[in-house]
Amino acid sequence: MRSLITLCMAVMMVFLAACGSTGSQPAASSGNKDAAAPAPASSKGPVKVIWWHSMSGELGKAIDKLVADYNASQKNVIVEAVFQGTYDESLNKMKASMDSKSGPALIQVFEIGSRFMIDSKAITPMQKFIDLEKYDLSQFEENILNYYKIDGKLNAMPFNTSNPILYYNKDMFKAAGLDPEKPPATYEEVAKAAKALTKDGKSGASFAIYGWFMEQFFANQGADLLNNGNGRKALATESMINSDAGVKTLAWWKQMVDDKTALNLGRKTDDTKKAFIAGQVGMTLDSTGSLRGIVDGAQGKFQVGTGFLPKPSDAKDGGVIVGGASLYILNNRTDDEQKAAWDFIKFLGEPKQQAYWHVNTGYFPITKKAYDEQTVKDNLIKYPQLKTAVDQLHSTKANTATQGAVMGVFPEARQLTEGAIEEVLNGKKQPKEALDAAAKEISGKLGTYNKTVK
Repeated sequence: MRSLITLCMAVMMVFLAACGSTGSQPAASSGNKDAAAPAPASSKGPVKVIWWHSMSGELGKAIDKLVADYNASQKNVIVEAVFQGTYDESLNKMKASMDSKSGPALIQVFEIGSRFMIDSKAITPMQKFIDLEKYDLSQFEENILNYYKIDGKLNAMPFNTSNPILYYNKDMFKAAGLDPEKPPATYEEVAKAAKALTKDGKSGASFAIYGWFMEQFFANQGADLLNNGNGRKALATESMINSDAGVKTLAWWKQMVDDKTALNLGRKTDDTKKAFIAGQVGMTLDSTGSLRGIVDGAQGKFQVGTGFLPKPSDAKDGGVIVGGASLYILNNRTDDEQKAAWDFIKFLGEPKQQAYWHVNTGYFPITKKAYDEQTVKDNLIKYPQLKTAVDQLHSTKANTATQGAVMGVFPEARQLTEGAIEEVLNGKKQPKEALDAAAKEISGKLGTYNKTVK
């Protein structure tokens, strides 16, 4: 009898211990006040979230700080950030891990990987978590969210966001008789300024042969890069890189090179950036993410001016597409891991974290209220050129062109575009001829890819 009582008591103690294990304190609120807390830590300890990212150097240090702050803010989740190389390398590693559970719960993917991530069926769309707790998206920049929405639904949460702007040497402008406070806004004005700036062994401009720039030139003309609404109404089947928007852009670019008012320094933006900082060229294009480095590099040499991305004088309503990367939650991880990853994403979206990320990296805050943070206000005083990028983002008209193209073969398409630009600038082909050939190849790759989508 005593042994039976002892056995019953032991069972009861196990039962009570199990019940008690579910009574962990909820995590600190991240995002909306009514947001659900992440899954409580089990008796084995906090839920672990592995985050694969592609941020190295100073950017990597900023990520480590955000992760450390989150981990210190609550006890139910531990995020571990793991650098996986370039965007391409990280995505390839993810593809290799899809049939197993060796991959992460959260991954940073560059914007041109968006179509693949959706078609892979490997993600839990961000919209699921948003809808479950009626999470308020109005706190975020609409033109940033738009890129990652398909059919009005958000698949990923934007993270590091940039757009391209024109950088110019104010001192060279002044010496050439140009207004240093009035950057050229059109293709025609850029060509005219480049001519005036080309003297004393210096060139008027140099733009890297970068497919991203061509994509932006399309958007700035309100022109789609792909059919089917830039691949947003249905899978794209045809590249339109050879349309008037592309031919006009490449003809303008080529003419400046032929006139020897623009230098062709190849495909690396680092090379055009170095030439600009050295005072060898008067104008260049680069990402807003490079702004601090460019301004700091030119300090003591010349004043850096910034302007909107140029467009043809007769361009329709358009604007810029956001570049950078976003965060995806993978669906082959446990529900607890996915909920924990979502809680971390909400933490990253808060004004304080966005302000820190912006000030320490140069990427846009995705949250509007981040601009109210004192650190951001102080940073804008130190780098007033940042206002150009913010104004350009806010003045962008929302349409399929500025939402950006989505296709499963984007990296290959970008390479083919760069090859076409290179052929034209090197005098091997005419703009229409080179872009026709690129469009045909890209369209062929789209057809092959689309057959793999179930």
